[in-house]
Amino acid sequence: MDIVSSKIEQYIEDCSSDEPQLLKELNQETWQKVLNPLMLSGAYQGRLLSMISKIKQPQTILEIGTYTGYATLCLAEGLVENGMIHTIDINEELAQIQSKYFQKTPFTNQIKQHIGEALQIIPRLDVKFDLVFIDADKVNYANYFHAIINKMNKGAIILSDNVLWKGKVIEPIAKNDIDTPALVAYNKLLKEDPRIETVLLPIRDGLTISRVK
Repeated sequence: MDIVSSKIEQYIEDCSSDEPQLLKELNQETWQKVLNPLMLSGAYQGRLLSMISKIKQPQTILEIGTYTGYATLCLAEGLVENGMIHTIDINEELAQIQSKYFQKTPFTNQIKQHIGEALQIIPRLDVKFDLVFIDADKVNYANYFHAIINKMNKGAIILSDNVLWKGKVIEPIAKNDIDTPALVAYNKLLKEDPRIETVLLPIRDGLTISRVK
């Protein structure tokens, strides 16, 4: 299901800021060398993540799901001086490409990579977050929310990716589909939890912005 027509999507991208050269290179290498390159945030969403981070000017960011580090670098663009982004991914095979590009940026000393299960790592992080980006296994989205909500500063932002799941969230759910019902439940959670206020945006595969009250 197309959430927005491809022509409108292209027009939106054409009228938005250009993708930085280093991120173009990371984008290209991801498509050449890594499985499931569609998991990449991409130029338009990357500029949106950068803009949100720059508006928020976070001291501390948590990213759940690093992949090749594209979104990590976009989010890092908004960090205040001496700010830090903690990024977690379970796939240690991607750490090399992540590090390669992190080291080419001014943010290299502001990025802390964590390899392993996010639900085990998050409780060990002795820090409160100003911005969290959730873009990992969909069945655990609600678990990630519960793991981070008490580690958020007042006014902090939670960004949740892929919440429309190619439109499957409004379609009959296939028998063996575990991701769609998890996302439907997660979207309901974000709508109803009194600790946050939420807006779901029809951007790419759906991006929710939640603000901690």
